[in-house]
Amino acid sequence: MKVRDIASIIERYAPLGAQENYDNAGMQVGCLDDTVKGILLCTDVTPDIVDEAINGGYNLIVSHHPLIFHALKKIVGRTIVESIVAQAIKHDINIYCAHTNMDNVQGGVSFRMAAKLGMTDVEILDPKNPAAAPAEQVGSGVIGNVKPMAATQMLKLLKDTFEVEAVRYSGDTSGMVSRIALCGGAGGFLVGKAIEAGAHMYVSADLRYNDLIDNNRSILLADIGHYESEHYTKEIFYELIMAHKPDCAVDFAKKETNQIKFYI
Repeated sequence: MKVRDIASIIERYAPLGAQENYDNAGMQVGCLDDTVKGILLCTDVTPDIVDEAINGGYNLIVSHHPLIFHALKKIVGRTIVESIVAQAIKHDINIYCAHTNMDNVQGGVSFRMAAKLGMTDVEILDPKNPAAAPAEQVGSGVIGNVKPMAATQMLKLLKDTFEVEAVRYSGDTSGMVSRIALCGGAGGFLVGKAIEAGAHMYVSADLRYNDLIDNNRSILLADIGHYESEHYTKEIFYELIMAHKPDCAVDFAKKETNQIKFYI
């Protein structure tokens, strides 16, 4: 298999055209015509993961978050990104990412979050093409149903399911929840949509103080952390690639860790 074959597998599922206009999904470093010797899957590309690829014989890293998000005018090691790019090029490591295109498609990041929580009747929360049939829509976030449970029980389920050290939340936890909206990554822009859709709880990451305070009488809000909300995206990559029976190793990066720490 060539790198372009792996890119095509992912892009048939999450087309680059589905990404937001500010994004930089797709090939980041390397050559699409390189033969793939091994694939390492991760959420963020870090120096440790590039070292793991080099030492393990993997020459393709597939990540959720783009390594290169802003234009690079020089590659002289001034930043972590420049250093990673230089190291990858030096060792013939290809880097590919699927970011907001994987966020926005059916079965993407937010759908995987919903599956982890056992949600049913899941639909896109903010479709870009609302006139389309639900199964053909693309857009941000999802909304669906869960077995009714106490709000405090749901907070614990979030903590356990997404391996969260601490859940930030705001709102009334004395009631029950059965309808939930979710968005992987920074989802503060969808709080209003979650309220309009009748969700009892909205789960996302990077919620601002005003997101939490201004809306907490209308909905229970839970911030589970950016990495925590998206680290299961690696499973989507794995399933897509393995369905095509690649003739190389496909593994989850062992050196991946959440780069945001809590002092408790």
